[in-house]
Amino acid sequence: MAAAAISHLRRGAPRHARALLYLSTRRFSSSAAGVAPLAAVAASARRLLSTSVDSGASSTGESYKPPLFDPFRAASLASSAPPLESPPIEELPDDATPPPEEEPGLPAPEKDPVATACQHELEGLKAWVETVRSRKESTEEKEAWSLLGRSVVSYCGTAVGTVAANDPSTANQMLNYDQVFIRDFVPSAIAFLLKGEGDIVKNFLLHTLQLQSWEKTVDCYSPGQGLMPASFKVRSIPLDGNSEAFEEVLDPDFGESAIGRVAPVDSGLWWIILLRAYGKITGDYALQERVDVQTGIRLILNLCLSDGFDMFPTLLVTDGSCMIDRRMGIHGHPLEIQSLFYSALRCAREMVSVNDGSNSLIRAINYRLSALSFHIREYYWVDMKKINEIYRYKTEEYSHDAINKFNIYPEQIPSWLADWIPEKGGYLIGNLQPAHMDFRFFSLGNLWAIISSLATQRQAEGILNLIEAKWEDIIANMPLKICYPALEYEEWRIITGSDPKNTPWSYHNGGSWPTLLWQFTLACIKMGRRDLAQRAIEVAEKRLSEDKWPEYYDTRTGRFIGKQSRLYQTWTIAGYLSSKMLLDCPELASILICEEDLELLEGCACSVNKSARTKCSRRAARSQDQLNTVVGEQKSIQQNLEDVKKKKLKYDAKDMDH
Repeated sequence: MAAAAISHLRRGAPRHARALLYLSTRRFSSSAAGVAPLAAVAASARRLLSTSVDSGASSTGESYKPPLFDPFRAASLASSAPPLESPPIEELPDDATPPPEEEPGLPAPEKDPVATACQHELEGLKAWVETVRSRKESTEEKEAWSLLGRSVVSYCGTAVGTVAANDPSTANQMLNYDQVFIRDFVPSAIAFLLKGEGDIVKNFLLHTLQLQSWEKTVDCYSPGQGLMPASFKVRSIPLDGNSEAFEEVLDPDFGESAIGRVAPVDSGLWWIILLRAYGKITGDYALQERVDVQTGIRLILNLCLSDGFDMFPTLLVTDGSCMIDRRMGIHGHPLEIQSLFYSALRCAREMVSVNDGSNSLIRAINYRLSALSFHIREYYWVDMKKINEIYRYKTEEYSHDAINKFNIYPEQIPSWLADWIPEKGGYLIGNLQPAHMDFRFFSLGNLWAIISSLATQRQAEGILNLIEAKWEDIIANMPLKICYPALEYEEWRIITGSDPKNTPWSYHNGGSWPTLLWQFTLACIKMGRRDLAQRAIEVAEKRLSEDKWPEYYDTRTGRFIGKQSRLYQTWTIAGYLSSKMLLDCPELASILICEEDLELLEGCACSVNKSARTKCSRRAARSQDQLNTVVGEQKSIQQNLEDVKKKKLKYDAKDMDH
């Protein structure tokens, strides 16, 4: 029952916190099997009553709705009292008399509805995984699973990841494709988790954690504490100089061996996202509670949340620090990093243990989430209405009330955009800096903005509407374009440095990447547009197996296999498998999806600041349907708030009695 309660708690059920606290204070046997899950229940209940987040993931897979604003959470946040601490667990001595049995004739106590609901949820999750495992697979899927199995890398007898590619035609020129990349392994991990094979994912999470903050340098400068490697490789080295005895070691790459010598920003973000997904689908929340894992989460967050010269809530990064790992003009505040950053913060807030040492970190997470969501929704979004507004911008404005806050010149609007963007639809631009807007459409950033609810409901619908309207540009013969349009002519020469691999409509410069299919499927499931995902999968199935699962495709419509594309690319294979399983069992998409958190909208970092310099409109950060929901609930929240506070005090008194 304790395990079921934890599982239900992690999936967002703040109204059941009192029941969990009651479970944590009951008398149980002092055996090791009973104390460990009991302590986890107590920790989870304390977290729930202080700063927990309701994920509110729907199990329908068709139409997700934001969770209701919870008055219990409102009372907890409004109160200035410190988070509740559960009393120590009382253990019975070995010779203690067991509690008396119930007198005969009395009615049996009713089953705990919370525990019953939690048990049903766990059983349902297991049933969904079993459904995936027992589903009939096509010939292409069977081939893909066989190839994925061959790509598995073992370390000291245990599986720890998958190589980036297993192309026999390039066996003598593997470069770093024979390594395990954190970002590349994520779709493989999702495929294994959906199949009910979680051991390899757990091993991967723990072994990459051991590599965190490795003491390697680039020109005598150490990476920031908490940095996760881009990749690692299993190497065999002689043991104590003995040429006959060897030991295996993990050799990480933090960017010092990469082509551009750039440290990966997205590795730590992907690690946190995967850690949450593993816990939600396996119920193994003990992994998240481990001291080393908690320390790893905090190191990543401290690195991302550290103060600097930048004034924006977005992360400032260099070119080549994410999936686009070559010079492509995305330095600054690229959307891909911001979407992953927002998702990682949402996931971390669910997993960080609440105690005196983490309160300041949780406050920093909440503040950053609020500011980041407003910043992206307000300044990165473009549709026909916004482009018309930018077209009439006044420049050189100096005041706190300036409309054109970043001094964007209307001449920056590219000629292709006016005819390309549909009347009903829009997207989040690729980058925003002073006097610069990158109007290119980047698929990963937009899709993950939908998945993580960084985009509003209206914006998410607009992004999918745009993809549907511009199907021939973004999907065409192979989903999905990594960005649109490509850099060409003089622009390509200046921005990429005449990169021969990033020529127009190739590789990162407008190439088509099948691995993005699983993220597109997630976004479609979240928005109830599974038909779009099905269409894209059908397009991919026509060629992937026949073309030997290439890394990427070239040309404007994705007709050619990439000129330098590796075959049997692992994340192409895993992305296809994950898409098929998610589409057949959309309920499992909840392990990666984050629902809208209305609490963030109400606590917008700008609106709570009393300074006139940073006032902003919360209406701009909220879609119309969310606004109506919040307004409609305000009266009932106010009416129940006092009653909730009284109940909370009552539970405090009951806990003290225990």
